[in-house]
Amino acid sequence: METHQTEIDLTPQPPSLPGKGEQIVNQMKVERQGMTWLSALLAFFPTLVMLLVGGSFLAICISPSIWAISLLLFSLYGLPLLIYRIHSWFYPVLEGISYLQGKDYSPWWGSHQLQAIYVAFPALETILRVIPGAFSLWLRLWGSKVGAGVYWTPHLEIADRGLLEIGDRVIFGHQVGLYPHIIKPRKQDLMLYVKKIKIRDGVFLGAWNHLGPGVVVQAETYIPVFTHVYPNQTIDQSKVQTLLAKQQHQPSKLE
Repeated sequence: METHQTEIDLTPQPPSLPGKGEQIVNQMKVERQGMTWLSALLAFFPTLVMLLVGGSFLAICISPSIWAISLLLFSLYGLPLLIYRIHSWFYPVLEGISYLQGKDYSPWWGSHQLQAIYVAFPALETILRVIPGAFSLWLRLWGSKVGAGVYWTPHLEIADRGLLEIGDRVIFGHQVGLYPHIIKPRKQDLMLYVKKIKIRDGVFLGAWNHLGPGVVVQAETYIPVFTHVYPNQTIDQSKVQTLLAKQQHQPSKLE
């Protein structure tokens, strides 16, 4: 049996990609031409969070109080979530292809900046994953759908916290990566592709699995360790062995 073929070709084509120096020049163009005032403002959001955290921690050291502790917790968990929900109300992240260069504001870029603090300091969410039910609730607050009885290992990576649909009794192995977006240089621009990842009931994701945008994992599927499921693939147990055999002869499409 063959794995489901993606309708949108997101596989990198090395011969047509610009050289490293040209990529740097293109990135500079994006920063100069594609940075709206809102993009520029939100780029400083992680810095704001760190300043608030530093100030509240200093306040706790100088004069410990419930208010200083509350400010610390709000800065770490409440403020990014609150701003993200407000941002999503006015600028929802839409699925599909868009481009990051240009004068139009990219809602995904803004949402990424609001989540960057958790990428930079993964221990903030590791704490939530060792508290039963806390991390599932956390993702629901960001807009994802998460079922009951989901087991999260302490160490995993989620690129977009609001773009997941996870069923009941799903088990995540060590260092699983969920990436509902992918960025690829294309014709002097940066192409962004966004699509939700959907994981049905009873799925077991082995250690170091990486799932790309648009992936659907059908119910009761076990995906072994070190498996990449590429963009827009639908995978079930009958297709796992075919997928593994195919990957032994192909470079990763997520690189």
